Formats: sequence, C-alpha cells, structure tokens
Amino acid sequence: MTTATPPRSDLRDALPPGTLVPGDPGYDQARLAWNRIADQNPAAIATPADAAEVAAVVRAARAAGLRVAPQSTGHNAPPLGDLSDAILLRTSRLREAEVDAAGRRARVGGGAWWDDVVPAASAVGMSVLHGSSPDVGVAGYTLGGGIGWQARRHGLACNSVTAVELVTADGERVRATADSEPDLFWALRGGGGNFGVVTALEFAMYPMQAAYAGWLIFDWSRSHEVLSRWAEWTLEAPEEVTSVGRILQLPPIDLIPEPLRGRNIVCVEAAFLGDEAGGRALMAPLRELGPEMDTFAMVPPAALARLHMDPEAPVPGMSGHAMLDAFGPAEVDAFLGACGPESGSVLISAEIRHLGGALGRPAPGAGALSHLDAGYVSFALGMPMAPEMAIAIDANLRRVDQALAPSGRGRSLLNFAESRTDAATAFGATAHERLRRIRAQADPTGLFRANHRI
Repeated sequence: MTTATPPRSDLRDALPPGTLVPGDPGYDQARLAWNRIADQNPAAIATPADAAEVAAVVRAARAAGLRVAPQSTGHNAPPLGDLSDAILLRTSRLREAEVDAAGRRARVGGGAWWDDVVPAASAVGMSVLHGSSPDVGVAGYTLGGGIGWQARRHGLACNSVTAVELVTADGERVRATADSEPDLFWALRGGGGNFGVVTALEFAMYPMQAAYAGWLIFDWSRSHEVLSRWAEWTLEAPEEVTSVGRILQLPPIDLIPEPLRGRNIVCVEAAFLGDEAGGRALMAPLRELGPEMDTFAMVPPAALARLHMDPEAPVPGMSGHAMLDAFGPAEVDAFLGACGPESGSVLISAEIRHLGGALGRPAPGAGALSHLDAGYVSFALGMPMAPEMAIAIDANLRRVDQALAPSGRGRSLLNFAESRTDAATAFGATAHERLRRIRAQADPTGLFRANHRI
C-alpha cells in the first residue's frame, strides 16, 4: 500500500478530536506499549470513543494513504515493527463489559481487559476463558487463540467466541457470527487482528463456584527432581486440571513477597476444576516431595486471573517459546541445561505449560485455530532493565529454543510470539491458505497492521 504521510493539519482535521501526532503534548506517553521494549512511533495516535469513531479513523487512514494498527494494551507489541506509516488506533476507551448469567454469555468492548469482566463473571458463579494476567486485552488474547487455567477442560478461548463486531477495511461496521459473515467469523477466531478493528466481542461463560488452585514452591536446587515428577504426573492428569512447571529467578524488589524476594525457585502451579478432596488427591504425588510453601486452596473464579502472578505494571520484556510434542526426561534435561541451576541463565522466568485435553481436539464449529498440535508449550522471559542486558537475554532465549528444538518442530503459538514470527507456523497448511484468501477479500490493500501478519 502506498504510504505517504500527509501534512499534519490534514491528518488532524480528518481524525476524531483528541488525535495526537508527533510533537503534540502527550504523544510520547500515548505511544507507549505495555511491553516497554517496543518503540512505537506512529504517524498519529487515535483513541476513538465508540464504533462510529473507529470507522471514521479507518476511513481517514485510507484517504490519507496510511495503515491502521489497532492496539488495546500492547503486551504483544514488538512484532508490529515500524509504525511511521500507520495510525495507532488505541481501543482503550472501549472497555464496557456485561455478563448475562442466565444466557451464560459475556459481551465486552474491543478495548476491555480481563480485569473488566473476570470479577463480574465470578460474582454470578461464572468463569470466562481468560489468560494468566488480568491486565491483558480480551480481544488480542482471544482472537489469537487464548490458553488459560481452564484450557485443558474447555479448549482455546477463541472457540468460545459467539460474535465479533468490527470495522472492516472499507470503514463499514459488521457483526460476524456463525450465521452472518461466517468466513470472517471463522478467520477472526485464531487469525488475530488481520481482518479489522474489533469493537466488541461476545463469548460463552462457564458455571464455576470455585477451583482448587495454587503453587507448590521448592528451592531451585531441586529443579530436576520437581520438574521430572511434574512431567511424569502430567501424563495421567485429568482434563479438569491445567498446570505449569516453572523456574523463577526473582529480583530483590518490594513487589515480591518477603519469603521469596531475591530467591531462585522451582514451582508447580495448577488449577483443578473440582472440589477440595479431589484436588488434594490429585496433587498428592507432587505434594509428597515436600514443598517449602504450599498455597493450594479453594478459590473463587476471579482469583485465577492472578494465579500466575504476572506483573501488572508495564515492563520491558524479551521472550521465546516453543510448541513441544513431549516433555519427558530428555526434554527436562535439555530445558534445565539451558536455563536451570548452573546454566548461567539471566532469564527471570522459564516455564512449561501442559496442553492436551480439550486443547488437543478440534472444537465443534471451531475457527481458524481449532486446536493445538502439541502436548506442551515453553515460555521463557527476560527483562532488560538496562540496554546491555538485552544481549545476554537474547543469547539465553536462543539457548532455550535450541535445547527444545528436537521436540518443537518449528511450530508457534502466536499469543506467545513476541518477536517477528511467520504466522504460517501457527496453523495447518489448509487453514493458513484459507486465512490468506479471506484476508485478501477483507483487506485487499493491506490496510490493517497486525502484530502477526496473515
């Protein structure tokens, strides 16, 4: 698409009030993504108040020869790259959230965070398929797939979506469902932000009064013992439990609870969708290892949003991930050799999430990402608080990737891909080709800039 930035006055006149361009007071703050490693310098920043203003931004961008990059929080912003030819369309004012307990449905604005809907659903005895952090945007997470603490029981979040309202490349407002715009509806569920600006989402809720969830925490000198036992345990774990094996090098900062501040640990995190007696029996083979701390308890659905204890303030982050066929003895050795004790790793967190269950089966009426062809997924993270740290973090991330490569087969989960990634690696060949055809029909000039391009 031709991209010639128009004069500042023309651009401002064509966009809704409050639009910022370079040099305006507030521009430098508004351009920041949640992941501070992303250096976003768009041609303009628009923050529309409703779907009509979203449509006005899209039409103005087309007329000006600019692209549109929708963004809620910017957790996965680094893959967007250069935005000098684009309007950064912040959806942060579209944060309404409604729950319908009787209909078991939730409806949220395109800029809503999980913290806008999870507590409301929990209050009426319902859960939603949120991720591991309450301040992640619902739309980006969900349309990219979405795996959370109920994933092995209920599958990918994208396949619980029942309707998507969006503004298309021609500036039209569309409601996509299984019956209306079925091709677009299929593509949006897993294909990410390639097809328009999402202004609202509707999705299923699931009855839940409580879950048995928590951490088992050990000194990281026991990493091999703990992760080996956890890996063996996952082979027989029921679909009602989703779990993570994780090593952490925690910084000595006030945000970390005193017993763990500045320590290196290995832990098992899990959420069991059942009662306490069942949960205790399930966790017994891991608990018999004798953890230093055991936080498992019956908790309301809302508590699961903070179970992983992700940072809720913007931070710089560099990460890597791999989809794995298995996590057996060879993979445990390789993983810990790359980032465990005595590896010299500077990564703050490295984890293996157990997949399978409903995640491993094509969901009825599924979208573009029907299931995940993997048994586990790794995710490793470093925080470059100073520029020189980035080199060491990058080397460590590459080391983890190389260690797990034999079990990975080069596949990706785009929710976890925080650097440029070939989107084809996230889909089967047939699904990816269908996505490309739908993208060519819906956005033939490439107006929309998604973090992972179809």
